[in-house]
Amino acid sequence: DVTITNDGATILKLLEVEHPAAKVLVELADLQDQEVGDGTTSVVIIAAELLKNADDLVKCKIHPTSIISGYRLACKEAVKYIQDHLTIPVDQLGRDCLVNVAKTSMSSKIIGPDSDFFSNMVVEAANAIKTSDGKGGHRYPVKAINVLKAHGGSSRESKLVNGYALNCTIASQAMPQKIVEPKIACLDFNLQKAKMHMGIQVLIEDPTH
Repeated sequence: DVTITNDGATILKLLEVEHPAAKVLVELADLQDQEVGDGTTSVVIIAAELLKNADDLVKCKIHPTSIISGYRLACKEAVKYIQDHLTIPVDQLGRDCLVNVAKTSMSSKIIGPDSDFFSNMVVEAANAIKTSDGKGGHRYPVKAINVLKAHGGSSRESKLVNGYALNCTIASQAMPQKIVEPKIACLDFNLQKAKMHMGIQVLIEDPTH
């Protein structure tokens, strides 16, 4: 199989890595991809640099436990500094800033040339799933956004559906292509056609009853 990608997590995932430390870096990139969806290459570079500096400290006869404790303390201080000085609530950023953030994330992806088109779509989708967390803040459950892929179309033909979309085809060309304000029935049993005994037939003359 041939995989064409410039995504760091995808490249690392396809490598057959045997070294224990290298496996940790692969898992780190995969975790970053699942949690954030971007910055997979950056976390690997930062982690590799931390390992490099830790190796120098080990060569200076410093016990690994002391190095780990130092890194954990540095991590707490770094997170505290970010929260106190570098964190801005999303509500204060404004739409233009959010669009620019989306463009930055897409710049290294395949859809980078169409970032103007997709960035606005992404911001609209994120705002559509905005919910209150009950503590005065808001949550954005990204898993509530689904991407349906259709073959044969251009990426510029993508559109945002404010609702629930199913990627399926019609059973017959005679069926209507579009229904406005339909009534939807949610069934928990199979609708498969069944042959009734004794030659009994059920004919529906008025489906509204």
